[in-house]
This record gives sequence, C-alpha cells and structure tokens, in this order.
Amino acid sequence: MINNDHTFDAIVVGSGISGGWAAKELCEKGLKTLVLERGRDVKHGDYPTAMKDPWDMPNQGKLTQDEIAHYPKQTRAPFVSGYNKHFVLKDTEHNYEEKTRFDWTQGNQVGGRSILWGRQCYRMSDLDFTANKQDGHGVDWPIRYADIAPWYDYVERFTGISGEKLGLSYLPDGQFQKPWELRCIESHLRDAIKDKLNRYLTIGRVANLTEAIEGRGPCQARNRCKRGCPFMGYFSSITATLPAAAATGNMTLLANYLVDSIIYDDKTEKAIGVKVVNQLTLETDEYYAKVIFLNASTLNSTAIMLNSRSERFPNGLGNDSGQLGRNLMDHHFRAGARGDHEGYRDQYYKGRRPTGFYIPRFRNLNASTQRKDYLRGFGYQGIGKRANWNAGTGAPGIGAHFKDQLTEPGDWYIGMTGFGEILPYENNTITLDHTRKDKWGQPIKIMDAKCRDNEFNMRKDMKESAAEMLEVAGFKNITMQDSHPVVGAAIHEMGTARMGRDPKTSVLNAYNQVHAVKNVYVTDGACMTSGGCQNPSITYMALTARAVDHAVTALKNNTL
Repeated sequence: MINNDHTFDAIVVGSGISGGWAAKELCEKGLKTLVLERGRDVKHGDYPTAMKDPWDMPNQGKLTQDEIAHYPKQTRAPFVSGYNKHFVLKDTEHNYEEKTRFDWTQGNQVGGRSILWGRQCYRMSDLDFTANKQDGHGVDWPIRYADIAPWYDYVERFTGISGEKLGLSYLPDGQFQKPWELRCIESHLRDAIKDKLNRYLTIGRVANLTEAIEGRGPCQARNRCKRGCPFMGYFSSITATLPAAAATGNMTLLANYLVDSIIYDDKTEKAIGVKVVNQLTLETDEYYAKVIFLNASTLNSTAIMLNSRSERFPNGLGNDSGQLGRNLMDHHFRAGARGDHEGYRDQYYKGRRPTGFYIPRFRNLNASTQRKDYLRGFGYQGIGKRANWNAGTGAPGIGAHFKDQLTEPGDWYIGMTGFGEILPYENNTITLDHTRKDKWGQPIKIMDAKCRDNEFNMRKDMKESAAEMLEVAGFKNITMQDSHPVVGAAIHEMGTARMGRDPKTSVLNAYNQVHAVKNVYVTDGACMTSGGCQNPSITYMALTARAVDHAVTALKNNTL
C-alpha cells in the first residue's frame, strides 16, 4: 500500500552535477521533487579547510600512513589529501572489486563530486555524435548537435563558463564570460603552432566565474577549489542548482538515503518508486513518484538498475538489450611532453588562475588529418610557468650568492597532457556479485575495463605531437611522458546505460528514457553512447535539462 506521505511528483537519485540540475529544473517547473543522496548532508560553507594555509594543517596537508591505508585505491593518484579527504569515500568502507585496475574516485555527499570537479567545460560536436556511425564502433547516437545546442546555451548561462570563442565546428563555442589570460609563454606556443602546424591553443574553458552571477563569485583565483569555495566562485550543486531548487519550495532533500532499487509495476509497465536504505540506521523504506531521474553517477546509477530485478526484468531494469553495464568508458591521459624555453626572461605573470590552456583535437577531423593507426582523437590540457625557488631543492650551494639565486625565477617551461577518447568496448563492464553484500546489503560492484590497441596507438601520437609542438616553438630539453593508462583515473566514467535508436542495442532513447520504462530517465554519465575527448560534465548538464523539459511536457500531456 502506497504511503501518501512518501509520494512526490518526481524523485531524483543523486545530488551531484546532473542530479542538481534535475532537481532545479523539476522544481522550477512546479513538480514536488524528492532528492535522495546516499551520502551525508553538506551545505555551502561546510568547507573546513578552505581558509587554511599549509602551516595550519597537520603534515602540511599530507595524509599519514594510517590515513592512506583507508584510501589504497584513491591515493594511486595525488588527488586525495588532508585538505579534501572529508569529501572522498574511504575505500575500506566502500570497496569494489577490480578484475583489471580501475581507479574510482567517489564522493558521496550532498553535492557529490561537483564540490571536487576540475570544472573544464567543452561542448561535444557532430564530429562526436556521428563518430560511432561513421566508424562502426558502438551504436549511433540518437541525437545530433542541433538537438542539444540550445540546452548547452541554457545551462552555460546559469553555470557561468569563462572562455574564448574560436569558431571551430568540432569544438563549438558557448555562452562565455570573459576569459582568463594566457601567460606570455603560452601565447608564444599558441602563435607558433598556429603558424607552423595550423593548430589552435586557447585558455581553458572553465566553470570559474570571471563575473558574478546572482551573488555567486567572482572567482578569487585562490586555487583551492578542491576544498570548496566560500566565495561561490565556481559552479557546484550546493552553490547553484540545489539552492535554486530549494528556493521554489518544491524540493525535499534527504541525505544518508541509499537507493537500493527501482520498484517496477507489471500492470502499468512503469516504475512507481524506489526502495531505499538509511545508511545510518540500515532501515529500509519506499518512496513513490510519477517520474524518476537516475543521477547517482555513472556506475552507481547502472548498479541501481542492475539491482532492480523483477519477473519482467530478471537481468536489471530496462536490460532487454543486454547492454546494461557494458561499454564502460573514460578518457585516457598522462601522455604528453614538457620543455624549457630560454626566452621571455624579462616577463612574469601576476597572481593565479583556475585553469591552464587547451589545445583542441586536430586528428581525424577530415581526410587531410586522417590517421591510419587509430580512430577518434585527443585534446591537450597544459600550463606554462617559470621555475621557482623549489628548483633549488637539493642543488649544491651555500652562502649569499646561492640564496640570491633562489629569489630569481628560472626558465619558462610548458607541460601538457593529452586527453584521448576510449572507444565504447562491449567488454568493458560493471557487473554485480549478488552473492556478496556490503554493510548496507548492496551487492559488490565488479569493474573490468581496460584500454586497447586503439588507445595505445593514440598515446604514441599524443606524446610525439606534444613534443613536436614544443620543438617548433623553440623549446629545449624536451621530454615525453607516458604512464600506463588506467580506466577511471581521469574521473570521467561514462557509458554502461547508453542512449541509442534501437531498443535491441541500447538502454535509453533520444530523451534519456529507459526504452521499456518510459518514466525512468538516466541523465548522468551512464547515458553516454561515446565519450569524445572533451571533459563531459557540461554535456551531462545539457542532457539533463533537455530530459526534464521532455518529462514535464509528457506528464502534462498524460503521455508518460
């Protein structure tokens, strides 16, 4: 029997980047909306380390060995520290199994990883939306750029993206605030590669405000974004979308409520609600709604669907195609180059900024840029600096002359790393082991995903092209870098509940609805049909706003 006190117009599972947008749009369109977050409650201002300097922190912010023992997977990369450990889940409490190494950074709290994200925002184009159809990998996207372009415009105006317009069809321009400035050495590289290689370099397009939006920001360029921003200088759910949703009076937000599964009704062939577990008490409950938005993050949304088994869906909600849990993607990176430059010694830069430079994709754009050794492409993110006093660490020397040298900046240098597309491989998967459960009664997640020949061939070009660009710009001491690619490490998990045209080969339709359960929408990274080489979050936002518009219209027309 349905409890009316537990009944809403809409339920949103997750409060991160896409969940926050779903909540805002649903509430502003008049729907009484329940937002369920499995992690603890966090509000704007709950940033305990945001104003602390290194000398204010134990071990200057470095984790102790005892602390590292709780984050054996998350500390494989230098992301977790004493400054942000409270926003990152402990592996010892939220473990998962890896058949192949999978680096999964998890942040379960209100706001999710929107408190921690890198904030780079680049639109996908028809080069990306048609790629699967063109080369036969994966299935064709059911949308094209024209379908999502107005929604990119819409979310960018609210989010606040700073950037420079380039007029490139394969990296569409957006609704930008004024850009941050390139440094002189970066401008030098920009001019050299445009003149000699016909490649572009621009300041990174980033969700750090250069102009205030309704009391948010502007960014103070403190470069402490991963701690939370007291000035609301960058976009997050807890500074922007969730407050907007709350202001309508239509949002109910419950923290510490883990969604176990979606409740499916055989008679209506719809979802009627969700089963939840209180993470603190382990008590179970049910909540009901006319429409459900899954925004728990790629792997958690898919896990909820896989765990939603019924007579109609014995292998997971909406899994008629058998594609649920497959085609797990990320971006592969940490392949690039670094070099020193002897010029511009009379110039320096003032202050900090929350972004570096970006070099858009220049491979496999057309016949003249076609490669025979790999498909798709990559872009670069990088930064130019002058060596500082740290360059003297461990150097021989003593006395006044040595100390004076430490006060003089060293040569300029530039480092850059490529971000490359991983193809949608059917055998890159997340599965559930229902014979083993965690403390909340949830089946253990198993990751099995790796890069293949296409990515390894691309990486060779990523580092060689980076070195080539530095060389034509007159850099010296050029070194190429390439670490072994690990799926998950870029924190851009995508796929596993892909959109498509055919219910036989995909999970979702063109509006992010589950093909067989039309009142369930999935608009986080799980919906992605391919990954492009661009940071994906702005695409999640646009897809979410578009899907909510579709859902509300369908509800009004009684077609959902």
